[in-house]
Amino acid sequence: MLILQNISYKHNNSDLLFDAISFTINNHEKIALIGNNGVGKSTLLKIIAGELQPSNGGLSVSSVPYYIPQIFGQYNQLTIAEALRVEEKFNALKEILDGKVSEENLSILDDDWTIEERCNNALKYWQLTDLDLSQKMETLSGGQKTKVFLAGISIHEPEFVLLDEPSNHLDSLARQLLYDFIASTKSSLLIVSHDRKLLNLLHTVYELSKRGISVYGGNYEFYTQQKQIENNALNQDLQSGEKALRKAKEKERETLERQQKLDSRGKKKQEKSGVSRIMMNTLRNNAENSTSKLKGVHIEKIEGISQKLRDLRSNLPDIDQMKFGFDHSALHKGKILFKANAINYAYKNQFLWKNNLDIEIISGERIAIKGLNGSGKTTLIQIILGNLLPVSGTVYKAESQSVYIDQDYSLINNQLKVYEQAQQFNTSGLEEHEIKMRLNRLLFSGAYWDKACAALSGGEKMRLMLCCLTINSESPDIIILDEPTNNLDIQNIEILTAAINEYQGTLLVVSHDESFLEQINTESSILL
Repeated sequence: MLILQNISYKHNNSDLLFDAISFTINNHEKIALIGNNGVGKSTLLKIIAGELQPSNGGLSVSSVPYYIPQIFGQYNQLTIAEALRVEEKFNALKEILDGKVSEENLSILDDDWTIEERCNNALKYWQLTDLDLSQKMETLSGGQKTKVFLAGISIHEPEFVLLDEPSNHLDSLARQLLYDFIASTKSSLLIVSHDRKLLNLLHTVYELSKRGISVYGGNYEFYTQQKQIENNALNQDLQSGEKALRKAKEKERETLERQQKLDSRGKKKQEKSGVSRIMMNTLRNNAENSTSKLKGVHIEKIEGISQKLRDLRSNLPDIDQMKFGFDHSALHKGKILFKANAINYAYKNQFLWKNNLDIEIISGERIAIKGLNGSGKTTLIQIILGNLLPVSGTVYKAESQSVYIDQDYSLINNQLKVYEQAQQFNTSGLEEHEIKMRLNRLLFSGAYWDKACAALSGGEKMRLMLCCLTINSESPDIIILDEPTNNLDIQNIEILTAAINEYQGTLLVVSHDESFLEQINTESSILL
């Protein structure tokens, strides 16, 4: 289906994104393409789709791929029919059925007499029957746009499909439809995704990194097991290297001390034996040269071991290099933070929830807020935060500190630099070096301190947000996460998971990512 041979890609500024990428995909194979943000997964999909040209190398595709990108803004001015590339065929079919048979209409239709039926079936499967094909794409939500393009797969029946983060913006019901489609389709698939439930449906994992492509012959669960084995071996090599470095430094010290004793003893003997000053100077120079050579040998050996350790540490997963350090001293478990009796909200005189809501949130709980897109999850969050009042029912809200983290990390001020942003949360009077130490713990080295927050990736903004929470004098009583994994790669989801599991306060999470909810140990759900 696809052969890639030594594909390389350089940005316009000549920075190399990836080099010498080679792999094949056979008929009916279902492949996951994973890797950290910024390694070039989306760029590689665009090259395969023919939207970008590689800087070097070549590729052969046996069938034109059907490509669904991660971002749909470029289609906003198209109608749904235009975006699905069915408008011309629909018009031709309508004219033929109206008796206007022409060579042009027959050519456009290309014997595709079932196009209308397939389109209706696809829209029905993806629950889009309430849409008008003449609607502009810009009128649709993110989830609806994704489902429109997913419907296009059933309409066009391609042999090869490229999907870039297809479960983003989909609610739990639409995600299940996507999982069922992936499991049943006979098309070859190459999918970029951080959705671990989806990744477990695929046969093989291709990991793209700065070292190239690594192939793992199993699903995502198999991949994580293999990575754990690799990381265990890496940690063993690190421990052995650190032990060798300690021994080398100890050996250097012992050897130099021994040599200094010998030199001192020899000097005393020479002074007693009445050796001339010229001869004494020559012997002293020889001794110093000998010591210098010994020192050079040991320095070379120590530097070799140190370099090997640096190389090994650079291959450690980021999460193994991080320390969070939340302050939990002021948190009180068992306290009622929020209570709502028979509340509801209304838009345009229409109640949002079919049944009034009764909710109690107790300090220390971990609660998932679940519901389909449009069910009022964000509205409920705003009521809990005290930013909205319900139109009916009563609300009690204890005095508490809450932090609301949305998928765009809006608490990060894009006008500030990284260090300036961290300083904004410095309510406990930390010194500059202490703030920079906290930044380093979350992998923001000196090269980042003067970098504009606007230039950070989603994963970097998430890490900076976590860093700011650790700089604050006290951990918040409540952290509310609204679709936190949408713009994160797998590695950053793992970092977020580790941080949330270290946090001991109250947690409210809106997410359709069942794997994430399971891993952060949510105990109960509010269903809308």
